[in-house]
Parts: sequence; C-alpha cells; structure tokens
Amino acid sequence: MKTLKKILITNILLFALIYTANAQDSFYTISGIIRDGLTRRPLEYVTITVTGYNIGTVSNSDGEFTLKIPNAAVDATFVEFSHLGYNSYRLPVKGESITGVEILMTQLAAVLSDLIVQGFDAFFIVQEAISKIPANYSATSSQLTGFYRETVQKRRNYINISEAVVDLYKTPYSEFSELDRLQILKGRRLLSQRAADTLAVKLLGGPNLSIFVDIVKNPDVLLDKETLADFSFRMEEITQINGRNQYVILFQPKVIKPYPLYMGTFYIDKESLAFTRAEFQIDMKDRNKVTELILRKRPLGLRFRPEEVSYVVSYQERGGVSYLSYIRNELHFRCDWRRRLFSTNYQVVSEMVVTDVDVQNVTAISRRDAFRQTQVLTDRVLDFYDADFWGAYNIIEPTESLELAVERLKRQQRSN
Repeated sequence: MKTLKKILITNILLFALIYTANAQDSFYTISGIIRDGLTRRPLEYVTITVTGYNIGTVSNSDGEFTLKIPNAAVDATFVEFSHLGYNSYRLPVKGESITGVEILMTQLAAVLSDLIVQGFDAFFIVQEAISKIPANYSATSSQLTGFYRETVQKRRNYINISEAVVDLYKTPYSEFSELDRLQILKGRRLLSQRAADTLAVKLLGGPNLSIFVDIVKNPDVLLDKETLADFSFRMEEITQINGRNQYVILFQPKVIKPYPLYMGTFYIDKESLAFTRAEFQIDMKDRNKVTELILRKRPLGLRFRPEEVSYVVSYQERGGVSYLSYIRNELHFRCDWRRRLFSTNYQVVSEMVVTDVDVQNVTAISRRDAFRQTQVLTDRVLDFYDADFWGAYNIIEPTESLELAVERLKRQQRSN
C-alpha cells in the first residue's frame, strides 16, 4: 500500500495572480446561516448547490454561507442544502440577491434506524463499490474550480491564513491520477510577523491534497483491492445524504505494517454503490511511523509529536455522475525544543471545496503551469484588505474567529 504523496506546507505560500473571464461575470448572492431546526445549533460543512447547475460551496464552522450565482444561470430556481443525517432543504431563488436568510434543516426521521442491513457483508459491499467506480464517476476528463483555505494555529492563535482559487484538471476515473493537475488562479495570505511564531517544519499537506486524497481516483490510499484484507469492516445503521440512503461501513486495520494504516467510515450509496463520503484518520498507535509519514523536515533540536491526522472526502452526484466535492485535512501536533520544559500545540487545517464543474470546455493544465509537489507557495498579493478580492468566485465564508485573526495579523503588519 502506497502512502499519500508528500506535499510541502511551509509558512511561505505562493499564489499566482491570474484572473479569468468568468471571474468578471455579474452575479447575485444568496447568504445566511444554516441551523439545526430543533436545537438551532449552527450546522457546519453543509453542501450547498444550485439545482441544475454545477455551482456550489459549503457552510463554514459557524454555519454561515455565501453563494454567488451568475446571472447567466437564468433557469436557476432552487438552491439545495444537504448534510449528513439531515433531510435536504430547497430554497427558491428568482435571480435576486437574498441576505440574512436562516435555513432550518430537520434531522432524518427515526424510521431510518430500522433500516439496518441484515445478511449483507460489509467487505463484499466495499469490493462491489470499488468495481463500480468506472460506472459511477466521470468517464471523461473534467475541469473543476475550487476554493482552498489553509490555516495554522499556535495554541489558540492564528499565525498563518492562506487562501486560493484553484483550477483542477481531472482525467477520467477509469484512469489513474498521474496526469491530474492543479493550478493556482488567485490567492492571498497573512503571516504572523512575530519571530517566535515561525516554525520551520515541512509537513504533508497543501493544495495538491485535492488530487492525492481523492480516494476514489487514488485507490492506493484506501481502496486497493490487494490490501483490503488488511482491514476489518463492520456495517452500521443506514443514513441519508442528499435524500439518498447510504450504507455506513466502519473500517480499521487488523494487521501491522511498516507504515501507518487508516481507520474510519465509508458512506456508500445504497442504490448505485458509489462512494459518497469517507471520514478517516491515521492510526496513531505508532507515532514514530506517523512522524515518518507526515514530517518532511525539521530544525535540529526540535522534537515533533503528532497527535491527530484526519481527513474528510466527499463526492457530489451531478446528472447521474459523481464528482469530487469537498476535502478537509486536519493535522494536530506538538513541538518543543530540547532543554525546554513545555511543548507547544499546533493545528493545521486545510480544506478545498469544488465550486464549479465543467465537462464541456476542458483544457488540460500543462506541466509548466501546474502546482508541483516540490514547490512552496509564496504570496504575491500585497493587499489583503479588499473585501471584493474574490469577485465572482465562490469561497468558504470565513468564521468569526478567522475574521478576528485577520484583523490581528493586519495590525501586526501595520506595526512592522
């Protein structure tokens, strides 16, 4: 079993300034907050799409969202909200902006608890789902536009905030990902100006995770038939995603390998057997193996201790074909220096949401323009202050805590 490819995360990130014609199109905006209809708790990472169009985003961890719909989408009549364990919700739209809308989503009826699969073998279902990948996912090349955000926190303080619009070229899912490429279209960042906040380590992560953590396209990560026997599988109660019943299959390693294995949950569409979602994390029983996997470089004398490495990968069905929809990666680790008494907690969160899918006007990204795994990202945008920086691009709305962190880092920049 091959491990995830190593992409460098450093505290210097590069974003090319390339504006496309699409970014200049006029649009109207739907924005608001999504809550649990019973508890009124904000719902995070809700999938938001325009019915009949390949346009979408997700809510942030405060449940807030903003969706920009091009005026060219004249037939758009609904914005649909879907979330694991909730009934889908449709909001009518009429080509006009709506702000401050409150979406109340209802949890699935308890009747689903009776739909426990009896007599089905979880291992067999996973095998069948793998065999149906060519039928369930794009048989042609596709071009995805996405929004990528990466944050680094030292204890509770943000020390790095990086964002980019990316262009992602995907070959058919019947092929491997060697020719899949990502290009940075537009981006910005803010770094802490304090020398004490600089941590010169290189870790697994970065924008190319949207290529290498696409588990359906890269079976070496989790879905290699030759290594499935290394895991045990257990069926749980059926749930729903976007109104469709899903097998819920837990998996965990049952062997010991020279490298760390993964544990987590698959959500597999009961009707089509498409992988809809995967939530998984690296088994932390041997932290030395985990360190070897994710740590690429560290200064002499720095001690590094991983605490958690987790992933979420989801796919969205569009016109009977499933496409990559959302990826999230969290790294939690501790660092300290020899001869010092206390260690410091760090958290790196990377997420990418696909905001547009194009299967008609697909252009391969050249090797010259592609973001390479050996590259580091360096911000060339001087102004983080422009509220309209993203134009017509859809993004993940910043949380309240992130907005406060931006203001703090701006003040640091002004004082230096």
